[in-house]
Amino acid sequence: MSIGLLGLHAPAAQAQSDKGRAAASSRLKKNQASERAAQRKLDSRKADARQLKDRKSAKSRQADASTPNRRAERNRQSALVGGVAAGAMALPLANASNRAQFSRASLPPESGALSSSAGLAAEARLLDIYRLIGSGQGRQALEQAEALVRDVPNFQLAQLVYGDLLLAQTRALPSMGLAPGDIAAKAPQRLDQLRQEAEKRLAALRERPPPGTLPTQFITLPPTTRHAIAVDASRSRLYLFENGPKGLQLVADHYASIGKLGSDKRIEGDQRTPLGVYFITSRLEGRQLTDFYGVGALTLNYPNEYDRRLGRTGSGIWLHGVPTENYARSPQSTDGCVVLANPELQSIIDRVQPRNTPVVIARSLQWVSPAVKEPERRSLGNLLEGWRTARASGDINRLMAFYSTQFSNGGKDLSQWRQMIERDVQQTRGRELQLKDVSILGWRDQSDVLVVTFGEVAEGQRTGAIKRQYWGKEGGLWKIFYEGVIG
Repeated sequence: MSIGLLGLHAPAAQAQSDKGRAAASSRLKKNQASERAAQRKLDSRKADARQLKDRKSAKSRQADASTPNRRAERNRQSALVGGVAAGAMALPLANASNRAQFSRASLPPESGALSSSAGLAAEARLLDIYRLIGSGQGRQALEQAEALVRDVPNFQLAQLVYGDLLLAQTRALPSMGLAPGDIAAKAPQRLDQLRQEAEKRLAALRERPPPGTLPTQFITLPPTTRHAIAVDASRSRLYLFENGPKGLQLVADHYASIGKLGSDKRIEGDQRTPLGVYFITSRLEGRQLTDFYGVGALTLNYPNEYDRRLGRTGSGIWLHGVPTENYARSPQSTDGCVVLANPELQSIIDRVQPRNTPVVIARSLQWVSPAVKEPERRSLGNLLEGWRTARASGDINRLMAFYSTQFSNGGKDLSQWRQMIERDVQQTRGRELQLKDVSILGWRDQSDVLVVTFGEVAEGQRTGAIKRQYWGKEGGLWKIFYEGVIG
């Protein structure tokens, strides 16, 4: 069996063995494929787990870093406030009480497209930027600064602030206007002028006139005087008032440039801005002038009669604009005029009337409530009423008691003036005399001065002469040292 059977059955057994090996091989391959698939799934799950762990770790690291990042951002903002605002000028913009003193109502109004295209509210926008800096909102300040320099590209101070804000995003600034060394070396004076301009404008944030107050020089203004202007030379600030049913109200104030050597003009060519009470005498349009004067000018009656009495000389003192290539000039950069940005000057030109609009230019304005001035107003009203009754009475001696022995009107001294008054009194004897549209403005420097303007109308007449008087104190009593007809 062993040999025969083996010999007889060998081919069939070999075939069966081959089939078995083939089946086993197939099963092995399937098992190996299943194992590989399972391994791939396992590897995939492990990879997903590692990725999830990595993401959680990254989030954790980011969370851990957030506090230092926020601290770093605050440090950058702090550097911005300190460098741009306080470092160079020691102006406490971040002080809440100072910010509370600021009143938007007295800034140039913002009026949509006009405020961006014409630069009408450019200063208001710049002050908004400073407020944002003071409150630590550097990013918003940067965005507004970028918009401002785009809308008003000739506003050089805004360009400087924009540059500071850009630099402050990368490093702390020790001072304002930190231009690169080569640029700073080429224009150190101009950078210093821009810093001075910034300081004057920033003062508008914290040195606001108390609400409801007026400069002491405004004593009495009639309803026919629609506007009045006051200039504070020490602050490089011009204030515009509107005269309405409630009296004078501050409606706008603007940065202004004055003389290169400051104020208190004495002689021709001294590059100083005069101090005193003046009136706008005429309006000049830009087409009548060179580009140096910008959009136009308002001329003033310097020297007035008080200036002449003190021997002051000079002429051509105007309120005017700037060349079109500039938005503003540095605080002390004129030959004696008061200079404003063109949009701001234009807003004044469009409002005020020549002849009866007073312009007070003071070294430093003092602000008081109208109630405080009321006793003085009544007293001076009574003074002028005394002059009127004496004039109407025809009593020459009584009338001349109101005039100074130093009286002068052009070429006329007191005796010559008396002769002229006697002729006038003879013509109006027995007729009532009325004073209309009375304006009384006060001034004090070397002495006390009153500038009085009124219309003198005799009974039976519809109109009369417009006169202006200058009164000064002599021995404690008010005396007229000039009187003349101005219209």
